[in-house]
Amino acid sequence: MKKIFSLFVFSLAFMAPILAQDATVAEKPEAPKQKFARATFNSTKLINFQTTEIVSPGSLQFMISHHFSNIWNKDGGSQNIAQLFGLNSGVAHTYLSFDYSPTTYLNLGVAAAGSSKYEGWAKARFLRQQTGLKNIPVSVTWYSMVNVNTAKDPDNEFTGNKFSFMNQLLIARKMSDKLSLQLSPTWIHFNVVPYGINNSNEVFSLGLGGKYKVKNNLNLTFEYARQFNMYENLITKNGAILNYNPDLLSAGIEINTGGHLFQFYIGSTTDASNIDQFARNNSSIKDGHFAMGFTINRNMNLKKDKE
Repeated sequence: MKKIFSLFVFSLAFMAPILAQDATVAEKPEAPKQKFARATFNSTKLINFQTTEIVSPGSLQFMISHHFSNIWNKDGGSQNIAQLFGLNSGVAHTYLSFDYSPTTYLNLGVAAAGSSKYEGWAKARFLRQQTGLKNIPVSVTWYSMVNVNTAKDPDNEFTGNKFSFMNQLLIARKMSDKLSLQLSPTWIHFNVVPYGINNSNEVFSLGLGGKYKVKNNLNLTFEYARQFNMYENLITKNGAILNYNPDLLSAGIEINTGGHLFQFYIGSTTDASNIDQFARNNSSIKDGHFAMGFTINRNMNLKKDKE
């Protein structure tokens, strides 16, 4: 009997650490799952602004944007109606672009930006809004673009002078399932500008944009940017005084059909390139210079399906 009792005590002593370990494992809470914010914006561009979004790896995106002339010119009179509020004026700027993402964090693109201008860019995503293992409150993307003006200019034949550059730090947060906001500090560099006391090769601005989801396939969008320098009393190469308008304001709607994304908007610019929109905007908000425009976005998956 003593031997049986001793064996029973020994067995309990041997099993106790194992049972305690199992209890500890059972009581340990599961690690929270990583959850990324998805569809902060529905496209790589909001209206005119770039967004923190990039296309899916292995996908090619084709985008066509069309900016018409101003809806109403205060000195235009009945000609405004004859020109169908800018739609039939014969003045429009078209932007055609292709971009591709070789990885989840990198996007490369090229574009015909209108008026004999061409652009190429790279967009790199550094942070992505998420909860779970890591709590990151915002998505952060860096965007760098080069613009070249290939139009013949007898006063500017040096090739290097035809280039300009734009860099943006894009910071976005999906505030809720319906509302997303983005801040866009922007730096533009011109390789050459006319000599003058107010002229500079560097232009700085700050943009704010947002999206509000009305329905699953319908969003409202808006943008506002303020240029900080290089817009007032500039001297041209001919010695004339030139002024630009530092405010850029746009509002629109997005319609997602599944295969295409359609964007329709009204904005205080008729230009197609961000270089002209952010640094050399000729449309004045106080004079009511607003123009209509649209963008058609199409994504194509180039990856081969695994068998």
